[in-house]
Amino acid sequence: MGKQGKSLEPHPTGAGVLIVRNPQSGRDVIRRDPGGLIGERLPEARVHELLEGELLSDVVARAIEGEDPPTVLGILGGDGSVSRMAHLARQHGLPLLVLPGGTFNHFARAVGLESVDAAIDALVAGEGMPVTAAEVCADDGEPVTVLNAVSVGTYPQVIAEREDRMDDMGKWFGGVAATWRALRDATPVVIGRDGRHAKVWSVFVSVGRNAPDRVAMMQRQTIHDDLLDVRIHHARGSRLRAVASLAFGRKTTAILRAVRLMPPDSDVERLVVRELTLSVRAADGGPSIYVHDGELEEETPRGYVLRCIVVPEALRVYAPGAARE
Repeated sequence: MGKQGKSLEPHPTGAGVLIVRNPQSGRDVIRRDPGGLIGERLPEARVHELLEGELLSDVVARAIEGEDPPTVLGILGGDGSVSRMAHLARQHGLPLLVLPGGTFNHFARAVGLESVDAAIDALVAGEGMPVTAAEVCADDGEPVTVLNAVSVGTYPQVIAEREDRMDDMGKWFGGVAATWRALRDATPVVIGRDGRHAKVWSVFVSVGRNAPDRVAMMQRQTIHDDLLDVRIHHARGSRLRAVASLAFGRKTTAILRAVRLMPPDSDVERLVVRELTLSVRAADGGPSIYVHDGELEEETPRGYVLRCIVVPEALRVYAPGAARE
């Protein structure tokens, strides 16, 4: 049995709530624009549409420094936008309102928010919960908040290729093209931990324990599990298996496993820890990059040290009290 939802301040009209819309999130997904719904149900909320080149942190800073600072930070966007707003909510000690508006909405689904209506219902009722998160940093950089997962290796390479193609092809077709390219060009990375080094296709670090049969953990499976679930896919097999291992849907994973395209269990190392430190170096001329909650980060070509640590009850989130554990 998971922890029950805890009360937060209800906001029946949206007074005191700042909602930032990221128009770039979920632009390839056909859905009804929720702007009318938000205006109808939360008439007193302040809604700001993020402009091209405008930083979310600047929008929040201006609001906090204004005459009527918000008491709730809301975000309408995908997982990257939600993660950035979660970081700001933690910085300012404010609860987070997540209005799912991206392609996958991994975090929103994890806390039981399948729609904008459901999120507004929780806000109006004052339903919410403390949520475990993680922090990640590279070398001596500032730590950033992670709500779902961190990854190095093949998946960041696919994301980087997809971003290069998005303007011309869109996110979905760009992703297909990037995956096809990875079948030919994906390169392993060399990681070091506790004095041991290994060449691997990928490392995934999930907030909380995740499904045992997956290598790619994009969406967290628990809310209050104060652990990191780590999957290390050693580079013993082919690029085809490296790319196949990125499947995260249950049905897709089952099919790939049935036709023996998923890596064997002997190639995947699992750790369950509270913190993780890895040295990461690209092999064979590959890029020095990593991804957190779908956000791509580029590091020095000589490699970097990646540090992840779990943060119990990192922030308060408006969500149904029956959100699954």
